[in-house]
Formats: sequence, C-alpha cells, structure tokens
Amino acid sequence: MNESLLRELVPAVIGVLVRRGADFAAAEDAVQDALVEAVRVWPEGPPRDPKGWLVTVAWRKFLDAARADTSRRHREVRVETEPVPGPGEAVDDTLRLYFLCAHPSLTPASAVALTLRAVGGLTTRQIARAYLVPEATMAQRISRAKRTVSGVRFNEPGDVATVLRVLYLVFNEGYSGDVDLAAEAIRLTRQLAAKTKHEEVAGLLALMLLHHARRPARTGPDGRLVPLAEQDRGLWNTRLIAEGVDVLQAALARDRLGEFQAQAAIAALHADARTAEETDWVQIVEWYDELVRLTDNPVARLNRAVAVGEADGPRAGLAALAELDPALPRHTAAAAYLHQRDGDPVTAARLYAEAARSAPSLPERDHLTRQAARLNAQLRS
Repeated sequence: MNESLLRELVPAVIGVLVRRGADFAAAEDAVQDALVEAVRVWPEGPPRDPKGWLVTVAWRKFLDAARADTSRRHREVRVETEPVPGPGEAVDDTLRLYFLCAHPSLTPASAVALTLRAVGGLTTRQIARAYLVPEATMAQRISRAKRTVSGVRFNEPGDVATVLRVLYLVFNEGYSGDVDLAAEAIRLTRQLAAKTKHEEVAGLLALMLLHHARRPARTGPDGRLVPLAEQDRGLWNTRLIAEGVDVLQAALARDRLGEFQAQAAIAALHADARTAEETDWVQIVEWYDELVRLTDNPVARLNRAVAVGEADGPRAGLAALAELDPALPRHTAAAAYLHQRDGDPVTAARLYAEAARSAPSLPERDHLTRQAARLNAQLRS
C-alpha cells in the first residue's frame, strides 16, 4: 500500500468534507477513521480512485458520528441533503488547511502538531513519538487545537509568514522517533511551493534542501557533532545542493528579498566552497547584513559576528560580538571560538566549559566540553 499517497490525499479529503458541511474537527476525525479503514482494506484490493474512495468513506464516517450526536441533529438534516459523495472534487483545499493549521490563535507547538496531522497525514502516535511525549498528551494537544480553529472562516488571505515559521519549526526538530521531521517538512514545503509562487516559500524550500544536504556529515560514526568546518564535504548530497541553488536563484530573480532567501543564500555559499578555507566569508557577511536589515534578529547578529571574525579576523569578530547581549544563546560558545582563533587558549577553554553548561542539547554539550578539554590538555603539555 502506498502510504505516501494516503498522506498526500489527506488535506484534499478534509477540504471536501468541510465544504460539504462538516466543521474542521469532525472532518479531520472522519478522515483519520477513513485512513484506518484504508490501511485495513487496500492491501487486498486498492481502489481505482483513491481520493474518491477516501471521500466516500470519510463522509460516511462523518454522517455516522453526526447521527450519534443528538446535539448535532440540525447538522444531520443539512448534511443528508448534500449531494451523494463520489469522486473527489477538483477544488484544492490544501493551501487553506496550511493557513488554518498555522492560525495565530494557536501556540507554535499546537500549530506544528495540527499541521503534521491535518496536512502531513501523520497519526497522533507518530507525532507523539517524534516529539518524545506520551500519545495521550499529543492527542489532547491536537484536540484542543482542532477545537480552537473549528469555527475559523477565511474571509482574507492567510499569513504566509506564519505558515513558513511553522514549517521551519518542524524542520528544525530533525529526526526523532519513527518520523523524520526534517524530511517531512521538506515534503510539506514542496507541496506548498507547488501551490503558490510566493518567493519566501521558495526561499524556505531552498534553505531546507541546502541544510538537509549536509546532514550525512553532521555527526561522526560515534554520534559526535561535527562542526561545519570539519565536515567531510564528500558526504554532502550534491543533488539536493543543486536543487536548492536552482530554487533559490529562481526566488531571488523575483527581486523581493525575504529572510528565508537571505538565509538560503548564506547556506548556498557554504555549500559552494570545496573546502572550509575556500568559503567566501566576505559575501556571507554581506548576506548577514541583509538578514539583519530584514529582521533585526539578535541570533542573526550573533552569526554575523562570527562571520566577521572569519572575514576580517577574530578581533573584528569579538568587537562585533561585544555589541550584543551576552545572554544570547550560543554567545559564550561564539566568544570561545573567536578567542581560540585569536590565540588565547586560556580564555577559550574557560568559555567553552562555561558554554557547555548551558548548551541546548547533549551533542552540543559534548562537543563544547571536548573543545575545552582539548585546549586544557594542550596548555598542560
């Protein structure tokens, strides 16, 4: 059975049910029930029209639920008068579901979960495993999110920027459980890019592809984090890099620069360098200047300071870093790196150890601790 096809059909089938009178929560529940039925029935004899089959079964599931709910008898009368369900309509509701799942009334965590469920077609169990939480906890989160957006009506275009932030949150979760969320985010962003010519959608897709291309080189055989400068570039996925660059160039040609395009341009410059030493840091600083102009994001300013340290020397980088709030995430780690490059291993070792204590992940903590230990060992020798 083609599970990827099932997942791709989910948003379209939900959209059909919503247009026939079901609210979002009831439609999404009915489609999930239909998917369970498909998993049971299709291996013995897949239908000729998978979407039409799902629409028919989901509609029946919805009607059964409506009949069982005495408080919704007025809806039952209305839905019974709708046309008999058959093959899915040609109208595409996927884009509408993206905006619904990224509604500003939802928390980021709820928006991500609802997007994975309603647009991505993942089960509650899969999403729970990906986020390392109990299935019951994730089920409650999704139920609350569905109740929140069930009464939403779209009289104006949705906010693309919010949708993109949700997709980027999914991408940055990477891999956990039995769901590769980075790959899932790329799949969903491809889907969105096919439905809209928005340049920032293309920018995000390019950024994801370029980052994902480096994934095989990010960790060593022992699971340790490998910094960009030390990665085996022969492990990078050149096909994804080429696609990402093509997507980015097409977006930049529209001359409507946005933050994801700027981030993708930086990633493309890293991907273009055959060795770390050949990296065009001057251009990278220029793109960080654009990113800071667009967002005034403190993290972008922090990354710019490190790039300045590569382009103009570590002391220039430390001067740029001194203008930023020391409480910024990874500020201490960046300072440690720049002091190390400036020939001050004593300060660098102390700062690496300090940064390790507040590292956001175990692999990063391990990497910083090892950096501190290496420098201390050199100082003792």
